[in-house]
Amino acid sequence: MSSTKNQAVDAGSVNLIGKGTEITGDINSLGDVRIDGSLKGNLVTKGKFVLGPNGTITGNVKSQNADLSGEVKGTVEVDDMLSLKASARITGDIITGKLSIEPGAIFSGNCKMGATVKNMVQNEANQNATTKSA
Repeated sequence: MSSTKNQAVDAGSVNLIGKGTEITGDINSLGDVRIDGSLKGNLVTKGKFVLGPNGTITGNVKSQNADLSGEVKGTVEVDDMLSLKASARITGDIITGKLSIEPGAIFSGNCKMGATVKNMVQNEANQNATTKSA
């Protein structure tokens, strides 16, 4: 079996952290991840991330797409589509391509959204460099 085939299998995998399970440490995955338990650490996935209504994360999240129904205390960075369900509670900044928020969701932090996000960050860095050198 070649390593390319192994990566294809891994990319299609779904990783489930069940209710009542607590993890301390970072999670890195090529496949999809669903958390109904608790994570104290960062999560990075190339796939979709789902946080169930009882799920909690204290740490940063980075994924391609995400549906959040639970609680996140940290930065949420989603390349494509982020959906905050009615039971979602986010304390921290959001960086995403597209954002959907259902009525009832709670969000406290800053949000950068859309294709211009990367340009805004680059422009801020350039302005700061110009200001410091002046």
